[in-house]
Amino acid sequence: MIKYIAYCRKSTDEKEKQVLSIESQIAELKEFATKEKLQIVCFLTESRTAKTLGRPVFEEVIQKIEKGEANAILSWHPDRLARNSVDGGKIVYLLDTGKLT
Repeated sequence: MIKYIAYCRKSTDEKEKQVLSIESQIAELKEFATKEKLQIVCFLTESRTAKTLGRPVFEEVIQKIEKGEANAILSWHPDRLARNSVDGGKIVYLLDTGKLT
């Protein structure tokens, strides 16, 4: 069974370009998960830019996947996950190793 971590992020460096608040992202992901019958094991939220390294909640997502607590990530948009090559590489590696579906 696929177990999802719902990850919602709002950048801190582009306030004028913000698309959806974290609360709005959560609401949309809940609605989508219900419609698609997806199992969300937890919602994790963060208010940090993804352009630079050092997002503690994103690292928590990665650790939970590595431990097998979840095997998929549900996000409002792919750019909520990674906007730098290191974080993007972590996601690609988890896909390559089969820990992330």
